[in-house]
Amino acid sequence: MDHGWGPRLQLFLSEADLKTFGEGIVKMLGECLPYEFHGFSTNFSNREIGLGWMERITSGPICHGVSVHAVRPFLIGGLGCDPCDGLTAVDWLTIPEQKLRVISSGQIFHDGLGELKKIQAQLQYYPRDVWLYLLAAQWRRIDQEEPFMGRCGEVGDELGSRILTARLIRDVMKLCFLMERQYAPYSKWFGTAFSQLNCAGELTPTLIGALNGQTWQERETHLSQVYESVAAQHNGLGITPLLEATVSNFHDRPFKVIHSGRFVEAIRNAIHDDEVRRLPEHLGGVDQYVDSTDVLSYTDRYSKLRFMYS
Repeated sequence: MDHGWGPRLQLFLSEADLKTFGEGIVKMLGECLPYEFHGFSTNFSNREIGLGWMERITSGPICHGVSVHAVRPFLIGGLGCDPCDGLTAVDWLTIPEQKLRVISSGQIFHDGLGELKKIQAQLQYYPRDVWLYLLAAQWRRIDQEEPFMGRCGEVGDELGSRILTARLIRDVMKLCFLMERQYAPYSKWFGTAFSQLNCAGELTPTLIGALNGQTWQERETHLSQVYESVAAQHNGLGITPLLEATVSNFHDRPFKVIHSGRFVEAIRNAIHDDEVRRLPEHLGGVDQYVDSTDVLSYTDRYSKLRFMYS
């Protein structure tokens, strides 16, 4: 029950009806809605941060939470592109997962226009080869740092070792969302949504064990179990030939890793779509290389990142 929470509804009209009736509907509801619904105020305040919080009033017009839209402009404003005409690979990759999760999972009470359920079905999850591209990029993120937790610990950098443990855990959790074909939400709900994944029951105690490890060797033991579990989960997807799912030393160094680069290469070899194969191997989706709320929350900012794929 954060800001913006309360009795709210998005009402969709045709573009012609929106021009004719939209403002009148908003005004009429402000004058005719009850002041509360099921014990909650229908009036909102503090418009500086959007809809703000529920605020009880007993007289005057209501600043309500019913907004009126046309489908196509609403989607373009929320996603930065128009899914009604189909999405390119770059379109998919420059939309933050939080945005896709909101639209694909929002409750539809009535679809009189016959457009909303069709769009929801289209956005339910990434096309196969875009999904593979994202999987490869996520394994690549792990590959870039998997030996560093132990390396920091070996030279006495306890803080650095713990930070890298947390980073690797976050990347593994994100990988699990991808493997279970679920859009990952932003940070406030990331752990809550992860707990609802099929793999969470097995992985969560080990992930917490890694975070609580008092030495780098203890953290490595837990991370090794995590790596082997997600490697087995990958093999269960059947998208590549079976890959060795046990950890081993990082070259001649005493650090146990899963050698994530093997997964990157195998997954990329499974991509058939020429448009996807031409994408930069190192990049991935916008959530995989941008970590700023001030970018990922605003359509006009993240949509500008399309140039990264050219």
